[in-house]
Amino acid sequence: MKSALIIGASGGIGAAVADQLEADRVDVTRLSRSVDGFDVSNPATVARCLDRLDGPFDLIFISIGILAPLTGRPEKSLSALKHDDMARVFQVNTIGPALVLSHAARLIPKDRRAVVATLSARVGSIGDNQIGGWYSYRASKAALNQIVHGAAIELGRSHKESLCVALHPGTVATPFTAEYAGRHKTVPPQEAAENLLRVIKALKPEHTGGFYDYAAKEIPW
Repeated sequence: MKSALIIGASGGIGAAVADQLEADRVDVTRLSRSVDGFDVSNPATVARCLDRLDGPFDLIFISIGILAPLTGRPEKSLSALKHDDMARVFQVNTIGPALVLSHAARLIPKDRRAVVATLSARVGSIGDNQIGGWYSYRASKAALNQIVHGAAIELGRSHKESLCVALHPGTVATPFTAEYAGRHKTVPPQEAAENLLRVIKALKPEHTGGFYDYAAKEIPW
């Protein structure tokens, strides 16, 4: 791997992935809302930031997401659903990565292996959902998984060696999860980055379009 584009590079996981790649002497381009004004909820901003990049990138890593808007919390019941909060979660977790993916074909090479990896979450698995709740977050990640799967099919037609996957990083000790980690075992961002990059490096052609965890185990849709 020679070059990588990290979307959400100021967050815990995104920054750790970027740092690890740079330590491995990969040429890393970082984009984030806090540093670059890269606002995934603004299509014009996404287009402006990505159109100025030439690439090609051997890896595009999308590390963006929210559990709930700043004014709300993940819903525990149907009665807690709010239109604006749900729309905001989908705007960031689903539409934002989809807008990035819409630029992927131009930003990855056609003549060699390239990976487009998007952070998803195990709770986005419909088959694995045994306790309910967290409606907006679960649904936004399930929708993202569908987009990733479709993107893998489309990119595979023009970029034969490309891989496009959804990845679950585990519960990572960041401000993102601090209030909700509970009894779940957490890992530091650096360990999560190492796990994810290990999975990315081991991906084979048949894995494109799939949904995998930090240990490379396939997660049910």
